[in-house]
Amino acid sequence: MLYYILKRITLMVPTLLGVMLITFTVTQFVPGGPVERMIAEMEGLSKGGEVAGDTSFYRGDSGLDSSRVEKLRELYGFDKPPLIRFLSMMKSYLVFDFGDSYYYHQSVVQLVVSRMPVSMSLGLWSFLIVYGVCIPLGISKAVRDGSRFDVISSSVILVGYAIPGFVLAIVLIVLFGGGSFWNIFPLRGIVSEGWADMGLVQKVLDYLWHMVLPIVSGAVGSLAVMTMLTKNSFLEEIRKQYVLTARAKGLSEKQVLYKHVFRNGIIPIITGFPGYFIAAFFTGSLLIETIFSLDGMGLLAYQSVLNRDYPVVLGTLYFFTIIGLLSRLLSDLSYVFVDPRISFDSVE
Repeated sequence: MLYYILKRITLMVPTLLGVMLITFTVTQFVPGGPVERMIAEMEGLSKGGEVAGDTSFYRGDSGLDSSRVEKLRELYGFDKPPLIRFLSMMKSYLVFDFGDSYYYHQSVVQLVVSRMPVSMSLGLWSFLIVYGVCIPLGISKAVRDGSRFDVISSSVILVGYAIPGFVLAIVLIVLFGGGSFWNIFPLRGIVSEGWADMGLVQKVLDYLWHMVLPIVSGAVGSLAVMTMLTKNSFLEEIRKQYVLTARAKGLSEKQVLYKHVFRNGIIPIITGFPGYFIAAFFTGSLLIETIFSLDGMGLLAYQSVLNRDYPVVLGTLYFFTIIGLLSRLLSDLSYVFVDPRISFDSVE
């Protein structure tokens, strides 16, 4: 097991380097970089829209002194060859020094930390709801396969899955956010103004009140996938020979289900638990955050790409790539903890 873990960790290094190298290379050819955008702003050419491609840089040259242009290039680090910049960047990233944002003018780490509460709120609650609802619902559907309950619940789940999250968010706003019907839930932020002055119970209720619509909008799609995965996994186990043998021994249906079927049927669900749990803390949903005016990681990533904020783009990519690689390793290791029959000791 230890050899397998060390091998996987060793393989993460070239994977991480490859991801960063490809992304860094792409950013070198993306038009409208930070230097070009600054030149355009200084000349009054940028009116809040997109800056033109590489040719705009040379047109901007004609209106700025060459020494000022060179200072701008030096300010953003573009006075050095790309290879030197990449190696310097990776050296800083080894100690998680991601530098400062070009656009927000603050530390990338501070910027990410300030956006994390929103993404963690959305992800964690969605995670708890998905696993808390889907596992018992999927088991019930497998036990009652083909019944009226199974057909009706499957129809409702598939309808929910077919509706995109942002469409559902708009529908919920119209219905419950003061659109055309009821004004029940707020539409901005995760807490109200004056939240710091509220009592503990009021703070909790206010927070939950703000999170209802975003969480429902983001969790519905995952509910369908996880419920059907749970149902199919348990249904496959219920039809196996060992279940017939257990019933022939006189065990009750409850004993068969929870002592024999459960520990085998839950394996595909539990093995995805680590990755989903970690992703719940660090990922964001651009459309959900935009619709409900939430400053989370999804909106930050989109704005960073749009504004060519390379320190934020590359810094967060580096961090989340490491998180993703570790979550995949944890998912593989969870197979061993859930099913002792699986062993990685023989893996070369």
